Amino acid sequence: MAVFDMLRVDGYEQVNFWYDRPTGLKAIMAIHSTELGPALGGLRFWPYKSEEDALVDVLRLAKGMTYKAAAAGLNLGGGKAVIIGDPKVDKSEALLRAFGRGVASLNGRYITAEDMGTNVWDMDYISLETKFVTGLTTAKGGSGDPSPMTAFGVFTGMRACCNQVWESSSIRGKRVAIQGTGHVGQHLARYIVREGGSVVATDVSTESLTALKNELGIDTVAPDDIYGVDCDIFAPCAIGAVINDNTIDQLKCKIIAGAANNQLAEERHGDLLHERGILYAPDYVINAGGLLNVYEELHGYNRERAMQKVGQLMEAMTRIVEKSKAENIPTYQAADHVAERRMQLIREVKRTYLNRN
Repeated sequence: MAVFDMLRVDGYEQVNFWYDRPTGLKAIMAIHSTELGPALGGLRFWPYKSEEDALVDVLRLAKGMTYKAAAAGLNLGGGKAVIIGDPKVDKSEALLRAFGRGVASLNGRYITAEDMGTNVWDMDYISLETKFVTGLTTAKGGSGDPSPMTAFGVFTGMRACCNQVWESSSIRGKRVAIQGTGHVGQHLARYIVREGGSVVATDVSTESLTALKNELGIDTVAPDDIYGVDCDIFAPCAIGAVINDNTIDQLKCKIIAGAANNQLAEERHGDLLHERGILYAPDYVINAGGLLNVYEELHGYNRERAMQKVGQLMEAMTRIVEKSKAENIPTYQAADHVAERRMQLIREVKRTYLNRN
């Protein structure tokens, strides 16, 4: 599909391509919607195989942020940015500051934050060029690493799903298969083990996986074997599109609840999960803890207030699952309806206001 056709079909507002010759910066920024407020979304630094892959990824992620913010009740729109390159090789202060100048040129329509391949120290560099950045270090007045909050939100949403399936929100005695033991996956594993659950995990990085195994005594499997693990809950916490034609028949879980974005390769895979009685926690709802956390930075960060807001994800997930049951629709559709209804209401309010004036 041609680029402009892709933008038109899903209603994107803006896409920027940024190139900086001195630093080698190659970045794409996408704004899906600013209907509810400025677009906030993380910066992903990734060695994409092609520029087309990078564009497809940033568009999917930006749209997901629109729905995430709407479902979470935040006055934010959806946006995302990607830098094409290997963060271990290509990242530099000069490159990040060049990206920051690109963000500054949008005058607040897009607010950036960390994502895969970037961290709080990168956000500090970007903040030297623009004020439209969140997820800063505590030394800079930010909230620091958002991954503990994201993990807490996933854990909270997971408990809501357990309550729907087993009529108890307790994780005790439940076996959870975690795909990806990066920052969020590590914190999620700690929450689970602390509450009496057991974990089997995998990661492409044997270093992080081994460290977590030594710390918590968890079981580990090879990356391709995680889908077939006999478990109660499957928690995708790495890349997207992991629920697909090749993996869905391998699943032996009752619940899918993880931190990864865009877990369903296609919407029909959500339909298949619904038909098979596997409760899917819509990713942009359950992983909203990080967004709720950095949103607090825009109003003067208070950790206790942020924790309270993230804790409310249990209620949000419960409402979506109950809507799914009541209307006999997949949970991803129920979540979409909640987000779209809020955007529709705000749209109607704005239209009424404009007509009066």
